[in-house]
Amino acid sequence: MPRIRGDQVSHQPFVSIALADTGNGICPDAFERIFEPFFTTKAVGKGTGLGLSQVFGFAKQSGGNVDVASQPGQGAVFTLYLPEVAPQAAQHPAPQEDPPQRQDTTQHHVLIVEDNLEVGRFANQILQDLGYQTTWATTAEQALALAGEDALAFDGIFSDVVMPGMTGVAMAKRLRERRPDLPVVLTSGYSEELADSGYEGFEFLPKPYSADQVARALAKAMLQAPYSAATATAT
Repeated sequence: MPRIRGDQVSHQPFVSIALADTGNGICPDAFERIFEPFFTTKAVGKGTGLGLSQVFGFAKQSGGNVDVASQPGQGAVFTLYLPEVAPQAAQHPAPQEDPPQRQDTTQHHVLIVEDNLEVGRFANQILQDLGYQTTWATTAEQALALAGEDALAFDGIFSDVVMPGMTGVAMAKRLRERRPDLPVVLTSGYSEELADSGYEGFEFLPKPYSADQVARALAKAMLQAPYSAATATAT
């Protein structure tokens, strides 16, 4: 596998799959960003910018990579590199990850905090499909106001980290001061760059995420903090 975007050359056996098109090519301004989660050149509502980032994530998690060559007006060639492995003599089924304990999500009201409109719509749809009641705030400051002085207005928080003004981490810490047992899930497409800030005490979900990953992260956060606004109201 050749050197790709600064990664080291690898001499182990790889399988490569190349796909070429004869379209308009990739403009220089977008070339370095096409694998970023939620980056898209399409019009609003026409794309989420998740496709190439998922391909990149799949390749890297498999020990490979994906390369691209393109010139404006001359199409593009994407080459996927995947490590070659020897067939195993006997196949043993992989252990199944235990599914999260099922909860009645209709009793849970989650506050989504996301400044990107496309991502916010995406997250809101996922949570509603999972059965949660949702409210969507576009800033941390708005979320703090909606949560109330005791942060009992919602059963959980699903928040982006990088936002204009106050970050999701700072907001989550402020909410935990008001209510120490509040379930919080933080999400970001820049987990490596922000790792030094720490997410201690908060469930973290990297972007891009799937509906199943969201379901697991929220279920885990709420099981660790079973107290909720719904139960508070009931009692």
